[in-house]
Amino acid sequence: MSSHREAPEISKDPVADSTDVYAFVSPSKPDHVVLIANYVPLQAPDGGPNFYEFGDDVTYEIHISNSGKSTADISYQFRFTTEIRNPKTFLYNIGPISSIGDKNWNRPQFYSVTRVEGNKRRQLAGKLACPPVNVGPRSTPDYAKLSAQAVHKVGGIRVFAGQRADAFHVDLGSIFDLGALRPLNEAHLIPLAKMDGINSVQAFNVHSIAIEVPIKDLTRNGRRPKSVNSKNATIGVWTTAKRQKNRMYDDKQNRYRGTGPWEQVSRLGNPLVNEVLIPMAEKDRWNHTAPKNDSKYAKYVDKPELAALLPVLYPGAFPNLAKYGKPRADLNAILLTGIPKGVVPGFQNYTGPVASDMLRLNMAVPPSANPNDLGLVGGDAAGYPNGRRINDDVVTIELRAIAGLTLPLVDPSFKPDGAASAAADGTSNTNAAATSSFPHLGLPGGGYQTTPGTTKAS
Repeated sequence: MSSHREAPEISKDPVADSTDVYAFVSPSKPDHVVLIANYVPLQAPDGGPNFYEFGDDVTYEIHISNSGKSTADISYQFRFTTEIRNPKTFLYNIGPISSIGDKNWNRPQFYSVTRVEGNKRRQLAGKLACPPVNVGPRSTPDYAKLSAQAVHKVGGIRVFAGQRADAFHVDLGSIFDLGALRPLNEAHLIPLAKMDGINSVQAFNVHSIAIEVPIKDLTRNGRRPKSVNSKNATIGVWTTAKRQKNRMYDDKQNRYRGTGPWEQVSRLGNPLVNEVLIPMAEKDRWNHTAPKNDSKYAKYVDKPELAALLPVLYPGAFPNLAKYGKPRADLNAILLTGIPKGVVPGFQNYTGPVASDMLRLNMAVPPSANPNDLGLVGGDAAGYPNGRRINDDVVTIELRAIAGLTLPLVDPSFKPDGAASAAADGTSNTNAAATSSFPHLGLPGGGYQTTPGTTKAS
């Protein structure tokens, strides 16, 4: 997955596990950027009576680098507080929830938003309401209304925190079964019948933090860049979750409390980096590392394990990739530095030589009138790896890049194998579609409305 269960330790702590990061110029307000960080993966909509929520003991942050140093020059920090209105019931709600302030909702959540810039901290809001989860037609009869009420205007920004449909799609059941892609089943070392991909994230929700910010608030010089080649046009974006070093149960307050310094336990920039490129023994350490220190992991981008496995798993399909022995300068540009000027005509999102895993968004590239889900690979410079939009098919994009499709951009002598342009897991988003309005992710699946899937042992 993008980052749903990417490391052994964070997979045991889903409340702090970042799943996806999105960054794109707003299609409805092109002088604003939308930043989205998702957490709490694989939420079954019917997961009551203790439904999913943000952690009161977790600090969630979205970071922006605009200095070329891959440091957090601006951060938006989110802290949550949960209330129990009726301590004598086990129920999440004791009647229909008609508004986000309805007293029938027994466990509301609120959050603060703080902007951190250098040594300056400014709280933008102190007690913003989240929506409830989508319980069902009796408990949350007008969920779209509840969701809309949870979009808050704070100064020149809009912000939302709550449950949404997971828009990421991937065929985990096939990919982690010895690197198989169902559309290419017949070419696999252990062949099976060709079939369409199956979205393993079907019917699951996530908890999403979304913020829409004026572009000028994110640039180094405080102005909106006009030229794609402007040195102030590109920002780096990533998200983190932090916990305090110690966690103990407080009997008086009847809950766990953290003590001691805050420690980063999760981070995410580009999709699938920790998931696919970082070896298992180093995944948890990667989650604790700041992007500016990622040079130690560059060797796994230079020679990705999956690129070596593809010719073995698909005999005869990747002969040119099998013979390529040079470091992968194309993947380094896509994932670690941004793409310099001159590699893709009329485009760049280079942030400097510091190797660091960040989404890189050139904010001078306008939203596309005809978006292509393959982003830059499909000729659409407004899409991944220029930031990341909700519908960008990042699994296919990165599979094809690792398979060698992007190598000619930096090494014209390399001819991609025919299979590189066919590499795909064959999935699409089968949850609620992205919307054109903020916070852009689709409404979450309801507990009553969602039908669980089926399982087979053989």
